Amino acid sequence: MTTGTSLWATSAIKQLSDSADEPLHRHSAGGLPFEVKVLGDSLWVTGSFDGRNYMAFRAAYSPDGFNKIEVDNNETNAISINLVSAIGDYKVSINWPQQEQPILHFTTSLNLACNSFIPFWPRDIIAYGKNEPAGEIHIAQTGTRSGLLYSSFKEPAAGCFLYLQNLTALSAYNMDTETSAGGIVGGQWPEMGLSLPPTKDKPLQKGKTYVVSDVFVAFSKQSPTDQFEIAKGFLEALTNLYLLLPRPETAYQDYLGVLPKALYDLQTNKGCWSHRSGHPYLNAYLCDYQTPPEIMVQLAVLLPLQDYMRWSGETCTIAQEISDGLSAFYDEQLGTVMRWLPAEEHRLDKSEEQKTPKVMDAWYLHHPLLNLARMAQAGDDLAKQLLLKSVDYAIKVAQHFNYCWPVFYQMDTLEVLKAETKPGEGGEKDVAGLYAHVMLQVWEITKEQKYFKEAEKAAQSLPQHGFNVFYQANNTMFSAKAMILLYKETKKELYRDLSYLFLANIFKNVALWECTYGFGKNFPTFFELFPLNDAPYTAVYEEQEAYAGVHEFLNYAQGVELLPAVNLLIAEFARYAVHRMIYYYPPMLPQEMLAKEAKTGELDPKLWVALEDIHDGWEQSGGVGQEVYGAGLAFGIVPRQYIRIPGHDFMVFVDYPVLNQKLSGKSLHFDIKGDERLTCSLRIIKQGKKRLPTIKIKAGNTADQKHLNDIKQLKEGIEYKLYGNQQVSISWE
Repeated sequence: MTTGTSLWATSAIKQLSDSADEPLHRHSAGGLPFEVKVLGDSLWVTGSFDGRNYMAFRAAYSPDGFNKIEVDNNETNAISINLVSAIGDYKVSINWPQQEQPILHFTTSLNLACNSFIPFWPRDIIAYGKNEPAGEIHIAQTGTRSGLLYSSFKEPAAGCFLYLQNLTALSAYNMDTETSAGGIVGGQWPEMGLSLPPTKDKPLQKGKTYVVSDVFVAFSKQSPTDQFEIAKGFLEALTNLYLLLPRPETAYQDYLGVLPKALYDLQTNKGCWSHRSGHPYLNAYLCDYQTPPEIMVQLAVLLPLQDYMRWSGETCTIAQEISDGLSAFYDEQLGTVMRWLPAEEHRLDKSEEQKTPKVMDAWYLHHPLLNLARMAQAGDDLAKQLLLKSVDYAIKVAQHFNYCWPVFYQMDTLEVLKAETKPGEGGEKDVAGLYAHVMLQVWEITKEQKYFKEAEKAAQSLPQHGFNVFYQANNTMFSAKAMILLYKETKKELYRDLSYLFLANIFKNVALWECTYGFGKNFPTFFELFPLNDAPYTAVYEEQEAYAGVHEFLNYAQGVELLPAVNLLIAEFARYAVHRMIYYYPPMLPQEMLAKEAKTGELDPKLWVALEDIHDGWEQSGGVGQEVYGAGLAFGIVPRQYIRIPGHDFMVFVDYPVLNQKLSGKSLHFDIKGDERLTCSLRIIKQGKKRLPTIKIKAGNTADQKHLNDIKQLKEGIEYKLYGNQQVSISWE
């Protein structure tokens, strides 16, 4: 690839390198010196790791420079600068929020002198030094994910930084110009960062103030030397910035009320079902009668249904109907369960690569085995039988490909049909983690050591892939869980590092901002997780499974010393997932934001069957289809966030992950995960007409009012705010 810099970067580097002017302000934070200076057309904040290699952050830009500059530096850790230019008036607020850590934050507002189009905006980071330092960008924004850029100096290895643009703050700009915040943070070393999206038909308005940048940057004097240092450094830096980032409030969502509606629609709507080969089977998408039944679709609904039945003590008749059809997916000749119902494979229309008989998408072989194993571990004998009959085929495939799976292969010959996701990017890298997970599950069920050894072989193949091991979000999360189990059993540091690697790949694929422009005002987006590296939308099934994977990860990680960043981030992901994911249900959304037609099947906006896809605020959602295999959403959330109190007319709801529940007499004890620096919500929810009993809560070792952050009386109960990472006791009379 040809490298070089833009004309603007070349000019900026020369100005920055040659300038001997006295800066407007100097500051030191965490041992790093910073300077604020105006050079030509830009206001810069510069920082240096070693006095020879620098990062410069462009806090304001005007093509003709600035006519007037006013500085207010009366605060110890902050400075405000007003700049007057031909295009308008800037206000730049710069601060260093933590004196002991090298973190920079600045917010830039622009009040325009006239209605203005912006055809081009230079990126806001320049790396430079006396000998043109080389560097690497490890993470940059893809689509509408977080406005992240994680980069390091390589020659010399002077240090690294994580840049996070608070895209929520740019909403007015995006709204008035009808532009997206997607893909606006990126670039190439040494010119990186934010470039405001070009405006086309809609100008920015005269006299209106727009936030054009709201940046948080964390610095480290260490340059990562391998993918594990990249992963751990990224997780720690992201957590430091997350604690400073403005975050939207979460709201309680009534999943208890939604679940019966979702169950009724799933049971009774004919668009959810087809009758094939003597059995009813769930369609993948509403009214998709052409595609043969898929085993993943059946298990994706059956497993959370079983979770819910165990939690509630109720029986859902469709669970048995789904289960009765599973055996027909087993192929005696190949010795494995198949993706497509073998008796219906001839109906595949070859419209997609995988819609061909005996063509396997690599992850798809293992994912049904994973869910069969989860069901088997919960006592499902049929699931156990199908799992153990199929596992030898999975081992055969893994060994044939030497634990590096292609994208597509022929099941009977193992011929590779598509080797790489994109040229030069390799196959489905996280399948090794998914395969290890399945092997560990079979090892737990059978106690046979050969399966544990297979898991280790797969795990040991992973370092060759480098940092980018993410292929599909739910599989990546389960891979992190598998690595933690390997670490617990062996104490080999490689496996804990691999777990961090998978989790870092998860958190680079989330959106830490709230889309409030266009249709985005109708649904929350903060902390949404994208299903694939380059997926243009979020998807209900992958998010719901990743959310479930968080709880399983934490359960397996008990007793393991984890990075504090991991405890904080995965708990916050779960909290926001519970807040957000209810909006996948079409009745929660205005009809005008739903696609008029679906790629597969049909769309019924009144049906409590989740959309597959939620898009950027300027795009309609649901165009992929209404995802029947995402119907497990409410059934997966309720058993994990609600705690039943048998014999009493109330429940306990917590929006952080909860472990080690113990009900004894008139008291309940459990552990809340997360981090003590942040809070979660705990609700006591009335279930009948009786008044709530007298409730007492102890969090940690302290009585309620002294330790609880907030208490709110509600019509349907009581809400408390509790700090994370502590034991909770609830008693009643």
